[in-house]
Amino acid sequence: MAIMGPQGGLDNAPLEYLLENSDIRLDLVFLDEDGRMPKAIPDHDIAIVGLGESYKNRGQFKRLTSDLRSWSRPIVNRPEFVLNCSRDKLYDELKSIPHLVLPQTRRVKRDVLSVDAFPTIIRPVDSHGGQGLEKIHNEGEFQRYLESSDATEFYVSDFLDYRSADGQFRKLRIALIDGRPYICHLAITDHWIVHYIPAGMDLSAAKRAEEKWMMETFEIDFVKRHHKTLQDIHEKLGLDYVILDCAVLRDGALALFEADTRGWIHCVDPVDIFPYKPAIMQKAFDGFREMLLSRMSREGDARAR
Repeated sequence: MAIMGPQGGLDNAPLEYLLENSDIRLDLVFLDEDGRMPKAIPDHDIAIVGLGESYKNRGQFKRLTSDLRSWSRPIVNRPEFVLNCSRDKLYDELKSIPHLVLPQTRRVKRDVLSVDAFPTIIRPVDSHGGQGLEKIHNEGEFQRYLESSDATEFYVSDFLDYRSADGQFRKLRIALIDGRPYICHLAITDHWIVHYIPAGMDLSAAKRAEEKWMMETFEIDFVKRHHKTLQDIHEKLGLDYVILDCAVLRDGALALFEADTRGWIHCVDPVDIFPYKPAIMQKAFDGFREMLLSRMSREGDARAR
């Protein structure tokens, strides 16, 4: 059973892609605006919090944390840990991890907002998909940005130049499931804002060849190099399932831009263009299924004792 927010869309994790063609049935229950559960709760073996972190959902998370404290079934992604994904708290939680680089992020109200050093990254609080996200180079651009936005609160972070030696920006999406990493895509583009579809991966055989290589060598290369860092992220966040957007810097360190339980991982790309993806993505789907069964088994054994 997935516990979802009332607004749908970007508020919630798209869990249906993880369980498509699975032998696990997914039922959705939707909270009301105050975070209350519906009166009719379907029978279930395990529950997962599908509602994602956002500032506007804080009241719903507070009530949900209380309601789930004594829940009679295992809970995946307890709500108090989902809140660790806020952009400013993420930095505070993970900044001490060796070999991990996070741009420092502050949440600032408009009336006290100022920028001391450029370039800097700014976005409205609770924005997603790059909406309102800008790199600001000087005071003039900063003032024009504020004039064009009606947001009352912003995230401000240091700009991290993560270009590779060839001038391209590379961003990996990794699912961290029960502490185990699964690669979901590699996007390559010449723009610092990296999203998979605008990166034109479907239009470049060279980019797809690099993504294929990354996916096929992920466990024997990337995971071995960053195993301890990924384990530290898992332990500090406390989440059973989370999506990481990250990059490898030129010195070999891992840069983390976002951790979110709502990240979209799927296998809907055309197979004739991306023939290497189905088998790789099935590993993540299988890992998610195994995590659910493992949690049910562990907590069932604990209750029996």
